[in-house]
Order: sequence, then structure tokens, then C-alpha cells
Amino acid sequence: METLKQQIDATLKNAMKAGEVKKRDALRLIMAAIKQIEVDERIVVDDARLLAILDKMLKQRRESIEQYQSAHRQDLVDKEQFEVNIIQQFLPAALSEVEVALLIDAACLEAGGPLKQNMGKIMAILKPKIQGRADPAQVSLKVKAKLA
Repeated sequence: METLKQQIDATLKNAMKAGEVKKRDALRLIMAAIKQIEVDERIVVDDARLLAILDKMLKQRRESIEQYQSAHRQDLVDKEQFEVNIIQQFLPAALSEVEVALLIDAACLEAGGPLKQNMGKIMAILKPKIQGRADPAQVSLKVKAKLA
């Protein structure tokens, strides 16, 4: 089975062969982020860590889009949106509201019940399950609402 990193690398090579400059540049940004983590931490990035990297890149792009929109810079908004679309190709499908609710219920049971003092345990259980598939901040708000 091909790793996520290998898929990104293969897509980059195809984009280079096809002369797709924008796609190539966006994929190079992803590869640069991976390489930086590997060099800084002296590790080989696995799929789970790569999902976290992509998630972080996605969040950064979305924040940039908001700032560029408020500055009326449509050219930069379009560039960031293109990068968001490329990053999303490598993330698993987003979880539905129902799936998130079911994961929260299961995590509450696993952590010892829906008690406020179990918030940290519940989020620790949920984090690997939602990585790249749901916004952790939104999931945290839903957990807080359930525990209230």
C-alpha cells in the first residue's frame, strides 16, 4: 500500500510532467513542510503525522483567505483557495455531524462517562480519530456542550 507521502510525491511528478505550474508549486509547499519536520525532528513522517501537517496547512490557508478577503485581494484569495483544494485531495473525507456525535459518545464512554473532569481524556481519545477529518476546535466545543 502506498503511503500518503508517496502519493503526494507521485502527484508532484505528474504535475511537473504535465506542466501544471500552480499544482506543482502547491505540492512543493507540502513536500517542503514534510521535509522541514523530518529534518528538524530527525524522523520519517508517517501517515498520521502527515495528516496533522496537512491539517495545519489547511488551517493556515483558511486564515489567510479570510485576511485576503478583508483586504480585497482576490488574486491572493484565489491562490490560497487553489492550495486548499490541493491539500484536501490528500485528506480523508470529512466526518458528518452524526459521525462526530457518535465518536464523541464513544469517547465519553471510554473515558469513564460524560463528566467535565474527563474533558482532557475525551479529547485525547478523539484527536487521532478526527485528525484531518474534522476541526478539533469545533469538536471541542461539541464535547464541552455535551459535558455541560
